[in-house]
Amino acid sequence: MYLNSRRSSRRVFDWMVRIRRKIHENPELGYEEFETSKLIRSELDLIGVKYRYPVAVTGVIGYIGTGEPPFVALRADMDALPMQEAVEWEHKSKVAGKMHACGHDGHVAMLLGAAKLLQEHRHVLQGTVVLIFQPAEEGLAGAKRMIEEGALKHVEAIFGIHFTNRIPLGKASSRPGSMLAGSGFFEAVITGKGGHAAIPQHTIDPVIAASSVVLSLQHLVSRETDPLDSKVVTVSKVNGGNAYNVIPDSVTIGGTLRAFTSFSQLEQRVKEVIIKQATVHRCNASVNLTPNGKEPLPPTVNDVGLFKQFKNMVGDLLGEESFVEASPIMGGEDFSYFAEVIPGHFAFLGMQDETKSYASAHSRLYRVNEDALPYGAAIHASMAVQYLKDKATIGSQSPKGFHDEL
Repeated sequence: MYLNSRRSSRRVFDWMVRIRRKIHENPELGYEEFETSKLIRSELDLIGVKYRYPVAVTGVIGYIGTGEPPFVALRADMDALPMQEAVEWEHKSKVAGKMHACGHDGHVAMLLGAAKLLQEHRHVLQGTVVLIFQPAEEGLAGAKRMIEEGALKHVEAIFGIHFTNRIPLGKASSRPGSMLAGSGFFEAVITGKGGHAAIPQHTIDPVIAASSVVLSLQHLVSRETDPLDSKVVTVSKVNGGNAYNVIPDSVTIGGTLRAFTSFSQLEQRVKEVIIKQATVHRCNASVNLTPNGKEPLPPTVNDVGLFKQFKNMVGDLLGEESFVEASPIMGGEDFSYFAEVIPGHFAFLGMQDETKSYASAHSRLYRVNEDALPYGAAIHASMAVQYLKDKATIGSQSPKGFHDEL
């Protein structure tokens, strides 16, 4: 019902496109999404949706339905990335060094589209839909902060959607259990004693130590990890020295680690290897596992029951051929914080077509296929309606201390 009404309404589609393009032109980084948040609140006001603000600095939480249990949440992230857009088009980012390169502008537009649908059909809702517009997904743990400020109060389940260029337009992809890896970052400063490159015996060379560290870190995956349990340790940054004939006093390295299991153990081993390998080469090392405030993310694990509901809903809405079973992905998502607290389900929405090429996320050439927006809005809305309908069938006990959120 939702998809058909949306596809027949060019006006609503154009409205979502305008919202997405306005956000795209004015990208804002984590916890700085003040104009994005203002736009969301303005549109919710026009739709007639009540909301709570601020949550986690710039976050917005909307409520649609009876104001009574059961409560189900739909989530969209809002923040941009510190990148310079390389796509030349009419609505290119107007802010130097910032762009929406992960589709969050489209995620917001889809959730607002779902809000419009749900508000128009609020009389059929058998409970309450909670709309979570989340700041700071990109490495700043916005989801964690929203939870700390009560975003999941009374909520029994949560759903999230993310664009992907890996599957065709009009298809959705997911899997039960482990969906995305836990991810973290590290930065290490390896300090020795600099000097002239012609007399290395009078120095303590941190470059040699750093080189040994980089190689030794690779053994954590190749020699300490079960081959059937995927893990990644990548050193992606090496900075040290600025002259050809001078050994520097220190070298800074940095990178990322990913794992579906034993993530904390991998973190500790990364720290151990860096410090001990530096010691072997007579250097000192300091290791920071939260560089620039980037907190590690737990793995994203989809609830099996919610996965089954999602798969059935997509089949009913778009046809069974429109659901694609996903493979686990080593990328990370802070939706995982939500799914640690309550049952959660995270899915990908296809936007690839045969006539245009769409770059992967975090690329300066990233674009959103705006034809995917109605699919996302319809999936969001339909999933919420179906979840509440199923819960009403089996009954839902009111949480202790419940009060009407509306």
